Amino acid sequence: MDWLTTVDHKKIGILYLIAGLFFFLIGGLEAIVMRIQLMKPMNDVVSADTFNELLTMHGTTMIFLAAMPMLFALMNAVIPLQIGARDVAFPFLNSLGFWTFFFGGLLLNLSWFAGAVPDAGWTSYVPLAGPTYNSGHGVDYYVIGLQIAGIGTLLGGINFMATIINMRAPGLSFMRLPMFTWTIFITSALIVFAFPVLTVGLVALMFDRLFHANFFEVGNGGSSVLWEHIFWVFGHPEVYILILPAFGIISEVVSTFSRKRLFGYSSMVFATVLIAFLGFMVWAHHMFTTGLGPVANGLFSIATMLIAVPTGVKIFNWLFTLWGGSIRFTTANLFGIGFIPTFVMGGVTGVMLASAPADFQYHDSYFVVAHFHYVIVGGLIFGIFSGLHYWWPKMFGRMLNETLGKITFWTFFIGFHMTFFIQHFLGLLGMPRRVYTYLGGQGYDDMNFISTIGAFLMGVGTIAFLLNVFIAWAKPRNAAGDAWEDGRTLEWSIPSPPPEYNFQQTPLVRGYDAWWKEKMDGKTAMTPAEPIGSIHMPSPSILPLIMSIGLFIAGFGFMYDRLIVGGIGLAITLGCMVIRSLYDDHGFHIEPEDQEKGVHA
Repeated sequence: MDWLTTVDHKKIGILYLIAGLFFFLIGGLEAIVMRIQLMKPMNDVVSADTFNELLTMHGTTMIFLAAMPMLFALMNAVIPLQIGARDVAFPFLNSLGFWTFFFGGLLLNLSWFAGAVPDAGWTSYVPLAGPTYNSGHGVDYYVIGLQIAGIGTLLGGINFMATIINMRAPGLSFMRLPMFTWTIFITSALIVFAFPVLTVGLVALMFDRLFHANFFEVGNGGSSVLWEHIFWVFGHPEVYILILPAFGIISEVVSTFSRKRLFGYSSMVFATVLIAFLGFMVWAHHMFTTGLGPVANGLFSIATMLIAVPTGVKIFNWLFTLWGGSIRFTTANLFGIGFIPTFVMGGVTGVMLASAPADFQYHDSYFVVAHFHYVIVGGLIFGIFSGLHYWWPKMFGRMLNETLGKITFWTFFIGFHMTFFIQHFLGLLGMPRRVYTYLGGQGYDDMNFISTIGAFLMGVGTIAFLLNVFIAWAKPRNAAGDAWEDGRTLEWSIPSPPPEYNFQQTPLVRGYDAWWKEKMDGKTAMTPAEPIGSIHMPSPSILPLIMSIGLFIAGFGFMYDRLIVGGIGLAITLGCMVIRSLYDDHGFHIEPEDQEKGVHA
C-alpha cells in the first residue's frame, strides 16, 4: 500500500525504473524477434502483418514507455537531492504523472491480447493510420494509450521546471547548478513546449478515427502532410528531450571519475540551451522527400547542420575533462566514455542526412535506422546505463557488482556496434526500412546475419545487468553516503539511501560542485542553512492511482464505442479531482527527536 500511495520522489523514481525496465524488456523482445525474421533471406518466422505490428510496438514502446520513464526515474531520484530540496514542488502531481504514464503504457500493450495491435509504424503516418486504410482498433490503442501516457510526461515536465526554479538550496544560483540538473531543467522546458503538439495531433487523429472528422482524410479535404508536420514538430524536440538528460549524466560521471571539475561549465550550459532552441527549428529534415520545395529544404538543411556546433562543444568539453584527470574505469565511467565516440558517429551520420540532396538517397533506407539507433541507443541507453550504475548506491543503498557491470558494458557495447554499424552499409546498398523479408543474392545476406548476432549480444548484456540487480538486491544496504568517495554534488553529502526528508537541515551552497568544495575545506558534512527543526512532509494519497484507472477505463470505453463505460471512467477521474480540491490536505511533520531515531512520524 505504501508503494501505491506514495508521493515521495525517491519511491516514485524507483517505480518509474521498474516500469521502464519492464517495457524495455518487452521492446527488446520485439526487436529480437524482428532481427530473427531478418536473419536470412525469405525467412518466415513471423508473417508480414505481425512484423508490422512488432515494428510499430518496438519503436513506440522503446521511446515512450522505456526511454522516457528510465530518464524520469533518474530525474526523480536525483534532482531534489542535487538542489538540496526535500521533495519536488508538487508531490501529488508527481505521483499522478507516474500512474497516468503507467496505465497509458499498459493500455497500449494490452493491444497484443486484444488482437488489434497498432501496425502503422511508430510515427503512425496517415493515411495509413487513418480510418480508410486501417479500420481495426489497432491504431486506436496507439492514439489513446499515448494520450494517457503523455499526460504523465507533461505533468513531470511542469513539475521539474517548478522544482528547479523554486526549490534550490540557499546559495545554489543557476550557474552553480550541477550539469545534470541543468539538462533536466532544459528538458522539462522542451517537454512543456513539445508534448502539447503531440497531444493536439493525437486528438485530431482520434477525432478522424472515432468520430469521422476530416483533419487528415484527403478525400474529404483533409491533409496527410499536416500529420507529418504535427508529428515532427513534436518528434524532433523529443529526440533532444531524450538525449539532453544523457548529456547531463555523462557530464556528472566523467567529472566524478576524472576527479576534475567539468571543463567549460558555462559553455556546456549555453550549448544545452542552444541545442534546445535549435531543436524546434529542424523538424522538416524528416520530410526532405515530401516535396516541400528547395527553399524549405535548404533552410531546414542549414538549421540541422547548425545544431552540430553546440553538440561538438559538449564532446570536446568531455574530452578535456578526461584529459589529465586521474581516471577510474568504473562501469558507469566505461558507459560514459563509450558514449562519446558512439554518439559522435551518430552525429556524423546525422549531418550526412541533413544534406537534402543526399537525403533523397538515404531516406527510408537502413542507413536511417543505423543513424537513429546510434543516437538513441549509443547515446541515450548508454547514458541511462551509466547513470543507473552511478546512482544505484544512492537510490538503493547497495553497490552493483563491478565485474558483472563490465560484462554488461562489453557485451552491450560490442553487440550494439555489431548490430547497427553494419546497417549503414545495408542502407547504402539499398535495403529499405520496414521490410519484413528480402530476396537473396543482393549483398544483404551476410550483413543481416551479423546484425542479428549483435542483437543477441545486446540481449546478453541486458540479462547480465538484470542478474547484477538481483544479486545486489540480496546484499545488505551498506553503501556509504559518498559511495564513490569522489562525489562532487549535494546528493553524495547525505546517507544512502536518503532518509524520507532527504536533508535534515537545508544545506548552504558555497560554490559549484558544492560537496567537493566542502570536502576540500576539510569538512565532513555540508554547512547547514537553517537550525534543526520540525520538517513538513506531504501526505501519501491513493487518488493519483484511482484517477489513472479512471482514464484507463475511459480509454477502453471510447475506443469500443461504449460511451457509458467512457463516461464512467471520466466520472471516476473527475470525482477524484473534486475530492482533491475540497479536501484540505496539510501533510504531516517529522519532529527533531524522530529525525534522530530515523523514525517516520
